[in-house]
Amino acid sequence: MSLSRIYLSPGFFGFSTLGSFEYFCHMRGGLQRRFREAGRGVEIHVVDVYPTASIRRRAATLADAIAHTADGDGPIHLVGHSTGGIDARLLASPTMNLHGAALAPRWAGRLRSVTTINSPHYGTPLASFFATLSGQRLLYAMSALTVAVLKIGAPPLALSSSLVASLAGIERAVGVRLRVVDSLTDRVVRMLDSASSNEVSEFLRRVRADQGAIIQLSPEAMDLFQAGVEDNPAVAYQSVASYTPPPTLLQWARVLVPPWSSASLPIFATLQRLTSLEHEGYRCAPPGNAADQVLREVLGTVPAPAANDGVVPIRSQVWGKLIWAGLGDHLDVVGHFGGEDHDGSHTDWLGSGSGFSAERFDNMLDAVVSGMLEAERR
Repeated sequence: MSLSRIYLSPGFFGFSTLGSFEYFCHMRGGLQRRFREAGRGVEIHVVDVYPTASIRRRAATLADAIAHTADGDGPIHLVGHSTGGIDARLLASPTMNLHGAALAPRWAGRLRSVTTINSPHYGTPLASFFATLSGQRLLYAMSALTVAVLKIGAPPLALSSSLVASLAGIERAVGVRLRVVDSLTDRVVRMLDSASSNEVSEFLRRVRADQGAIIQLSPEAMDLFQAGVEDNPAVAYQSVASYTPPPTLLQWARVLVPPWSSASLPIFATLQRLTSLEHEGYRCAPPGNAADQVLREVLGTVPAPAANDGVVPIRSQVWGKLIWAGLGDHLDVVGHFGGEDHDGSHTDWLGSGSGFSAERFDNMLDAVVSGMLEAERR
């Protein structure tokens, strides 16, 4: 059988690599190992998309990457984390139109599966907040802080504490203190060395240059996406979903010693609360109780109505066949988690206290690859 090709598309304000840090490092290695163990040759590509660009622009970048690398006649699989899963769905749709003409690409007949990982199929309230002036500035500051965490392991406590302080106003619905956020962003960028600053500046420039996905991922906009984007009947659709209970007092106590953990947990808690604020007219879930039935079958229980992974409501993550669901935050499922059973090759850049483990990650990847291989056999 011909070589299989897997294309990985990162999520909202994601990237392929940033210095020595790879967004899909653990997932790429895990997928490759499982295909080889199954006796299948595989080539894996990580697509470098604009972090917050419109879904159509991101999907066009994904399409161009496939067109330039998908030689031969082997099967093709798309895997998207968060917004990347929405990109993949748009690209796989038989009615997709990315370049002004609804023409099927030459590789379309080779597409076998679309895997969406914690993707906001029915939108997320967090996108609605980021569409506000306060939200846009906060997103930019968090992007800078994220880069700092990845580059140097953890920012100085004073900087992370400033961001936590700026989040306090959200609870009272009075907005974020913009002057504090702007000052924080400048300090984070200046803190990095000159070699890193060029790379950081380019990443932040991309965030500022195109923020189309912020509006498009709102529940209202995704309501229209659902009406206009069809599934491809020749493609297998599968999804991964997770959620994290609100941090408990015990979890807060456990992170009092590591400075970055003590700051990142309240940041996560704030994002989680914002994500729980659904509009009654635009629920982030399939019609009726279809998602509850699927989640009960996989989890053995039905999560609370506001359950989310800190970025996306869990019911919004269900699409096609739900192959894995469990406790974990939005970044855990891509391999960015801490704990004693992790190999320690990266920083857990936004702690949630979810207790996600290497065992859960392996079980999830087993299910993903099993679905891909089944799609190839069909």
